[in-house]
Amino acid sequence: MTTNEVALVTGGNKGIGREIVRQLATRGLTVYLAARNPELGSAAAQELAADGLDVRFVQLDVTDVASVDAAAKQVEADAGRLDVLVNNAGIVAEWGTSVADITADQVRAAYEVNVFGVVTATHAFVPLLRRSPNARIVNMSSGLGSVNLLSELDGRLATQGLLAYSSSKAALNALTLVYASALRADGIKVNAATPGLVPTDLNTQAAVPRGSRTTADGAVVPVALAMLPVDGPTGVFRGPESLADVAPW
Repeated sequence: MTTNEVALVTGGNKGIGREIVRQLATRGLTVYLAARNPELGSAAAQELAADGLDVRFVQLDVTDVASVDAAAKQVEADAGRLDVLVNNAGIVAEWGTSVADITADQVRAAYEVNVFGVVTATHAFVPLLRRSPNARIVNMSSGLGSVNLLSELDGRLATQGLLAYSSSKAALNALTLVYASALRADGIKVNAATPGLVPTDLNTQAAVPRGSRTTADGAVVPVALAMLPVDGPTGVFRGPESLADVAPW
């Protein structure tokens, strides 16, 4: 059984997810880079390990319960526990589609990854998190999941609003709060992070500017939440402006 803290990051082979893996490993954690594609995930883990980091690949597709359960069993066999779970995997299913034309299938596809995938991963790894003296879950959300922010953007969302993505992240925020309350007694902190607008594959099809922040910038807040001390907060939503709460949910 490892004596280092152990983390797992879903969607960890590219973009902000990969940078979260790198930053956590740089801080001395053993990090499982979880990805659905074995070739891409294994290659990413090997590249990071070549830099002297303790990064290990595990195949995990958040939409496949069997693969998530197998990943949990692998982490249990290797490490015996989990200290940090970063639910980073996410998709946008409706680029280029006006709000009125978004279909239920597009919304369903977003929820499969952004909501149900988080529930699947959390359910599988909570038993291992309960073995940690300082367990943390970080859910990767978005400012577009804030109902308050969406109300302020009313006119600007008339045609380009991301109905599936925004509503799925709003649902994720609700999950975060419910999990935070339910798992508090187990000593498991559950928080949500928004990385800000970072140009990644997630928004490669956006018709609007995708931001000038780097993946390193985007990883700062989720990594900070992943490294919270035992007496750190739970049930908070934090963004890149500062480590203070960004705004009401």
